[in-house]
Amino acid sequence: MSSFSRYGDITSIDTTGASLETANQDRLGYSGIAASQALMATDLGRANHYRPLIYQVAHAHQIDPALIGAIASRESRVGAALVDRRWHSPCGSYDSREHLMQATEILVGMIGAIKQKFPSWTKEQQLKGALAAYNMGPDKVNGYHNVDANTTGHDYSNDVIARAKWLKENGF
Repeated sequence: MSSFSRYGDITSIDTTGASLETANQDRLGYSGIAASQALMATDLGRANHYRPLIYQVAHAHQIDPALIGAIASRESRVGAALVDRRWHSPCGSYDSREHLMQATEILVGMIGAIKQKFPSWTKEQQLKGALAAYNMGPDKVNGYHNVDANTTGHDYSNDVIARAKWLKENGF
């Protein structure tokens, strides 16, 4: 699957990468795109384990598989650091197709919400906004230039995009 999905081209989305707060998960001591790349590289083995499942779900939703892999890395380090969140009832076990489909459907729903809220944004801007909304809800996305102002680590969409780009560059 190319870097372009029905929701935009992840390779053309601007990103600043991970904040120092996020990078400190692995005690990196630095932030930015390099930190996001290092975090994703640590998770690559686990992401590759789920690659066939990720590709199935990506194909079903016409979304770049690198983006799904990057979200899985950011959310739970691809299963290595699971945290039970109660804002929705998960379908299936964390490593099931049902769960991955549900998570991707939530993202697609956020894309729709951001598209409606910001119809003049490009597809890529809407996708980045949807990533922030995936983390905190669409009502907390107030503009493109401060899209991560209310996200965990104040970097959620920027970190996920940087991780996705790294995955894409490394053949995912």
